Amino acid sequence: MSNAKIGNVWIYVEQDGGRLADVSLELVCKGCELATQLGVKTEAVVLGSGLKPELFATLHSYGCDNVFVADDPALLHFSAVPYQKIVVALVEQHRPNIFVFGATHVGRSLAPRVASCLQAGLTADCTSLRIDEFEDKSTKKVLKNKLMQIRPAFGGNIIATIVNSWQDPQMVTVREGVMALTAPQSGRKGKVTPVPVTLSAADLTVQLIERHRQESKLNLKAAQIIVSGGYGVGSKENFKLIYQLAETIGATVGASRAAVDAGWIDHEHQVGQTGVTVRPRLYIAIGISGSVQHRAGMSESAKIIAINSEAGAPIFSVADYGIVGDLNVVLPKMIKAYKARV
Repeated sequence: MSNAKIGNVWIYVEQDGGRLADVSLELVCKGCELATQLGVKTEAVVLGSGLKPELFATLHSYGCDNVFVADDPALLHFSAVPYQKIVVALVEQHRPNIFVFGATHVGRSLAPRVASCLQAGLTADCTSLRIDEFEDKSTKKVLKNKLMQIRPAFGGNIIATIVNSWQDPQMVTVREGVMALTAPQSGRKGKVTPVPVTLSAADLTVQLIERHRQESKLNLKAAQIIVSGGYGVGSKENFKLIYQLAETIGATVGASRAAVDAGWIDHEHQVGQTGVTVRPRLYIAIGISGSVQHRAGMSESAKIIAINSEAGAPIFSVADYGIVGDLNVVLPKMIKAYKARV
């Protein structure tokens, strides 16, 4: 697609029983920012059954100019083949410039299928998106208004900026919590565009027989104070100190991937690129070296305190306050000092 006529910015919006996914609203906010820079519209794509007008009104309030709606009983629950067919047909008809998906189990299933059908590029698990110009080394042409798709690469050792130099749409997936959720604008109006649903028996060969859902008992994303432990904690036994500090100051316990992989704590506590992205008022990182992937999940915290025995640990580069020392010495003193003040 020529830059002379840039398509709109699309967000694939996930909903379950009429409840919008948080990541979708975050991506709508980011999509509006990108669309404003490009001078185009922000549009959402929603599939489901029995969708209510209130859902579309919410998307309009967060900045969507138009919502494409495919509403059919066959779309009540996500199924890759029929969802892919509808989304691909929509893209081929309207040719968006940018198409953003949440990096959820739905997005990770649907986005690659759509990209494969369209022969479009897809960058997974982006931590940042911005509009900039790009020089194509093969043609020596400068491409304006391209989407810079930024994510950790090579095991988190570098930050890669990826650019599509071929036909739109430029497709990405983004994890929940990475993009900031801005305040909705009450009363903002927008358009709703119904999408015809034509599915064959071959499209519906997979049927959902039974569904089980279990709500997570932990909500790291909503926590205002988080105490996280890493591989430097040393053992599962030492993690008791992390829990003691968290209980003392009214915090939620988090962890790095290394601590989770070591079996010291459950995956639902994991903060970072392959865990949860958080923005608490206070984040205390204990025994965490600070890989790019972990920092991507907590660097937007309002205040960061790092405690590590290694003075050169990368975590100190994003910390507001740093303590070099043994956690077995430092944490008991912190707990004692806090209890004395309270």
